[in-house]
Order: sequence, then structure tokens, then C-alpha cells
Amino acid sequence: MSSLFPKSANRLPLQIVIYLVVLGGIATAGVTYYMTPKYTRVGYAPVQPVPFSHNLHAGQLGLDCRYCHTGVDKGRTSVVPTAQTCMNCHNQVKPDSPLLAVVKQSYETGDPVPWVKVHEVPDFVFFNHSAHVNRGVSCVECHGKVNTMDVVTHEQPLSMSFCLECHRNPATRVRAPQDVYNLDSLPIAAQAGTAAGEKFVHDWKIKPPQSCTGCHR
Repeated sequence: MSSLFPKSANRLPLQIVIYLVVLGGIATAGVTYYMTPKYTRVGYAPVQPVPFSHNLHAGQLGLDCRYCHTGVDKGRTSVVPTAQTCMNCHNQVKPDSPLLAVVKQSYETGDPVPWVKVHEVPDFVFFNHSAHVNRGVSCVECHGKVNTMDVVTHEQPLSMSFCLECHRNPATRVRAPQDVYNLDSLPIAAQAGTAAGEKFVHDWKIKPPQSCTGCHR
């Protein structure tokens, strides 16, 4: 009497085990690689080619965001400063510092400084910086208190839900025009409540936000 299954079926359990091991390895490698902060972004703080401290320049020295990130109030993008912008000051301030080697090379050759991008949204997202900052949305809402950072860190998820939380209730985040680039300022609603000596009431008609750091820092 012939066998119900061919002899090759004897190897099937082993083949299934090998297949599952390989598949599990690929899945583990993929999750490990793509779930790092570089891809989930929150907490991502790459090492830059030049150790530029926003804490020193924007915080202690009070340099306005727009001096380096020109066009942020005029167009879609926030321009990354060129070596010329850096050398406007550093041809007088610590011009011989070895930390400026990459900047000086860029200034002399015309090649851009290879800055590592920190904040990024998907390609299908159209985000206009000028439309937000000119209506009172401060840099701090999306980028965090950069003026306290020695190394810029990606603090907010910049996800669809993050954007919707603000668009559903923008009053709790909007600042006066003169305070947009003051990263230590409070939204108008919070200032009004504080000035009147009243307790600020959160208006969460849709749902509470995922993060309270928009106001509480």
C-alpha cells in the first residue's frame, strides 16, 4: 500500500521551522532598525558636524531665530544657515577655534556644511512655516525650547494627531506677534489668565492633547 504523503513531506516540519526563524530574524531586524529614534524621531538628537549650541547662541546671547533661519516668516521652509552667516560673527569671535574647522572649510570652498536634519515630516505633508509663525504659532510649539538645548533634540511627534490637537484648539497655543520668537513666552490665553490672577481653564472639547509641554515647560 502506497504512502498517503510523499517522502518529501518528512522535511516539511524542518522547513517550516527554518522559514519561521528566518522570517522572525528579518522582522526583528526591521523593527530594531526602523523603530530607532531616527525613524520615530522623538528623542532623535544626532551628532552634528559642528557642535553648535543653541543654548549659547539663542539662549545666553539672545540671537533671534530669524538671523540664522532666514525666510521662516516669508515662505514655506526655514533655511539652514550657510557658512557665510556663521562667519559674519566668527571672523571676529574665536576665528581660530578648531571647532569652526568645518565651517571655515565650507566658507572657503563653497561646499555646504553637512548638517544632519533633525525635524522632518513625510513627503506628502505640506507645512508652511510662514503661515504658522505669522499667526502667532511660536517655534517652541513644534521644536521645543531649542534655546535651552546644546544638542537639538526632536521633542514632538509632528504626527497628524499632533497637528490636529493644535488646529482643534489653537487658542491655547497662539502667542502675540512680538512673542513668537521668544521661546520663553507663554500663549496669550495663559498670559491673560495669569495677569487676571485667575486659574487657566483648559478647553478640551475634543480630547486632551498627548503632550502638555505646549504650555507647561
